[in-house]
This record gives sequence, C-alpha cells and structure tokens, in this order.
Amino acid sequence: MPKNSPTASLRHEREYFAQGCRYIFGLDEAGRGPWAGPVAAGAVCLPLERADLGKILSGVRDSKQLTPRARARLVSRIQETALAWGVGSASHAEIDELGIVPAVKLAMKRALDKALAGVDFTPDCLFLDALLWPEMAHIPQVSMIGGDIRSLSIAAASVLAKVWRDEYMVELDGELPQYGFAVHKGYGTKRHQAALEAYGPSPVHRRTFAPVRKYLSES
Repeated sequence: MPKNSPTASLRHEREYFAQGCRYIFGLDEAGRGPWAGPVAAGAVCLPLERADLGKILSGVRDSKQLTPRARARLVSRIQETALAWGVGSASHAEIDELGIVPAVKLAMKRALDKALAGVDFTPDCLFLDALLWPEMAHIPQVSMIGGDIRSLSIAAASVLAKVWRDEYMVELDGELPQYGFAVHKGYGTKRHQAALEAYGPSPVHRRTFAPVRKYLSES
C-alpha cells in the first residue's frame, strides 16, 4: 500500500482472519524518541468480520501522518468500533531503569492487559510494528516493517497511543511551562534544547538519553 494512502491496509488482517484468527490485536507505540515524558502504547482488536470496516475507519493511518485535529477525531471512532482497546505507558523513570526497548514492551503489555480486561476472549495473533516480542511468545505474532501503513489494526493502535501521550505532555506543560512540552511533546527541537540549556533537566526528563545526560554532567 502506498505511503500516502489515506487509510492503512486490511489485507494482512483479512488473510489471517481467513485462516481462523478472529481476534487480532494491533500494537504500536508513541514516544520512543523524545527526551522527556513517558512512552505510550496502544492495543486494538478490530471486528474483522465487518465488510465495511475500512469505510468506518477511513483516514486511520500512521499517526505521524495525521494532524492533531484528525487524530482527535479518529480516536472516538476507533474506540467505538473496536472489539477491545487499551492504552498503556511506561514512565521516564522506567525508561531510564529498563532501557527504551524494554520500556516499550512494558507499555505494550499494559495496553494489552487493559484491552483484555472485561472481555471474554484472548488474542489469536499480535500484529507488531517492526518489533520482536519474545517475552510474549505464547501468542502468535506478526512483525511488519512499516506496520502502521500496512495494517489498520496497528495504525489504530498508533493513533490511540499518540493522542494519549500528546495529551499527557500538554498536562505536563501546565506543571513545567518553561520547557514548552505542549508544543514539542518532549521531542528534541531547538526550543527544547534551549530550555534545557536555560533550566537544566526537569524531573520528567529521560536522564539516560544522551542530549539530557549532557546537561546533567554540565550541572
């Protein structure tokens, strides 16, 4: 599917559904690269038996390709359509303690646990975006490069994770307005770097990340 397609593909979901995988959970993260704040993950199981699913979720694709307004509009549609969904996170402290990849997996596990709470089914398969998850090897998995383009389930998870994390960073901005989190969401922009130079790392900065560690050593 072309990268500029307005909606992520359901081809892989349809193929696995035809093989008997009824409950496919797409998982994706948001916030792997920022210098501050948590990493978030979404988990989404879509009703693949619906022939009109692609139409209902028209416009859902890689969250980074969507405007904030479009993401906000699509969140409620995803939540209302999904058989199950959840969002989990791992804090900046957990990222520093575990490393970013284990923290991503922790956030994904929390998202999956929330999605499964209160439903009477278990995953037949996990669709992952360019990630191997051997800790969950008891569940069949499919890892796709460019998964948030190639899989609507992964794309939907990416939208939920991105919106949750952006909202969280806006809340942090109210507590720490000098860092500009509402604007850059913790990513390494020039404004963020200038704030680090002026104020040093905040309590929510990821101290093991090199751009932050630099200012720790200077202080």
